[in-house]
Amino acid sequence: MATLDFKGKALVQNYHLTVKYHELVPKKDKSLTDKVRLDDNLIIHGDNLKALKALLPTYAGRVKCIYVDAPYNTGNEGWVYNDNVNSPMIQEWLGKTVDRDDLTRHDKWLCMMMPRLKLLRELLSNDGVIFASIDNIETHHMRMLMDEVFQGHFVGTFIWRKKEGGGQTDDYFVTEHEYVQVYAKSEEFEWLDESIPLEEADFNKSDKEGKFVAVKLAKWGSGARREDRPKMYFPLEAPDGTNVYPKTPDGRAGRWRVGKARADLLVENDLMHWEKKGDTWVAYEKVRFEEGKARKIKERSILFDLATTGDATNTLTDIFGKKDVFENPKPFQMVKLFIERTTAKDSIVLDSFAGSGTTAHATLALNKEDGGNRKFILVECEDYADEITAERVRRVIKGVRGASDEDLKKGLGGTFSYFELGKPIELESILDGKNLPSYLELARYVFYTATGEEFDERKMNEKRQFVGESKNHEVYLFYKPDIDHLKKTALTLERAEELGKPKANGKRRLVFAPTKYLDQEQLDALRIDFAQLPFEIYKLAR
Repeated sequence: MATLDFKGKALVQNYHLTVKYHELVPKKDKSLTDKVRLDDNLIIHGDNLKALKALLPTYAGRVKCIYVDAPYNTGNEGWVYNDNVNSPMIQEWLGKTVDRDDLTRHDKWLCMMMPRLKLLRELLSNDGVIFASIDNIETHHMRMLMDEVFQGHFVGTFIWRKKEGGGQTDDYFVTEHEYVQVYAKSEEFEWLDESIPLEEADFNKSDKEGKFVAVKLAKWGSGARREDRPKMYFPLEAPDGTNVYPKTPDGRAGRWRVGKARADLLVENDLMHWEKKGDTWVAYEKVRFEEGKARKIKERSILFDLATTGDATNTLTDIFGKKDVFENPKPFQMVKLFIERTTAKDSIVLDSFAGSGTTAHATLALNKEDGGNRKFILVECEDYADEITAERVRRVIKGVRGASDEDLKKGLGGTFSYFELGKPIELESILDGKNLPSYLELARYVFYTATGEEFDERKMNEKRQFVGESKNHEVYLFYKPDIDHLKKTALTLERAEELGKPKANGKRRLVFAPTKYLDQEQLDALRIDFAQLPFEIYKLAR
């Protein structure tokens, strides 16, 4: 496999490993929930590289679907390189806007993306998938970078028609499209095509070409409304010359399963079938017997009939009641399609360049349609994280009076917890007592770092000094964010015996404490592995 080389690559390809874990500070006043917690829907304000690292202890290997809309590197976005890599060259880049005249702008973009993609891969489940929106400027670099990070697990490329017409800023062509690059973490990934289950007995109709089954042309199930795929709402001419539009089962404006070009082909190839139900004509597609006993409706690689950037802008205007809320937003219908085709009803969806909150809107809308309980995690570094990103989510949850979408008017329901990125967890601070982390943050950190497994805050019992249970250990942490307490704290025989007798499951107890007053024979008798704070967290192999 060909690899991509760029200035700074050797300096950043392992940088994600050196990024410090940071505290996630709950903000009750900005949340929309009774209890702020990390297993809720999340909106995190802060640098997305640090935020992704902070999420690892809780979410590593658990995220099913990631959508990212990173800077396109047009030279006009005003993005700034801010990763504090220990290198004179990269230190020179810090804090400077990357503009069109910057001769290293492609190198800087790649240096920014590489560590983030590596952390995103760690957060993905083995059957997980990532969708990355991009345009002509960096799509070739994005492909090669993702080939390397995701070890060649390329799924495909969507071409999304983002607008109709325009082109005043284009030199040669009217550029109406962008790309979405799709990569899986492993071969375990599965794309969930929409399918029509058919038995041989279903092929109960025939014409001059042979037996067929009539499959309703109007979309059914989730995503069946007009607003879900606006370009797939158009008239079809019935046998009596009248125009027929798609409807949902409850009578609202719906959409067809196919676009206008495909519908025209069905007519041309005599694959359109009509039946009259009372006074209403119903359109069907003829599915021939020789096609097999089941038929999958594969998604087209060209997303021609989805909503456009203009539709997304109108959605934001609808939600906020004013124009020009956010520049070039993505339509939630597109992200909802990606989530629908790749997730189960209890999956976790992540967006680390959250922008206007499109991914949260898409997740909540799909949950509303199919009764799912998917969770979203949004990360946004800009100052508008509260007033735009989170505010959009608040409004779509509660409902938007006067919205054109009925579900949006009523509210999509749900909750979210808002966090700010806090200070780094510096275990060396235990030596001098400065900036000591809270018990919860240190517990999360030591559990994940020592075991490599997910930390579950609900199982922690600070009073018992119990952190959680991994595959091989029960983990305990003797700690308080108080230097005087730490100077006096040690694992003594009395404290060790208070942990109780070892369980019959054969697991050892992993105990973190500033020091111990037990010899190895006593530790072995009590099935205890001792790890001294702050130095020995990395001693145990994951």
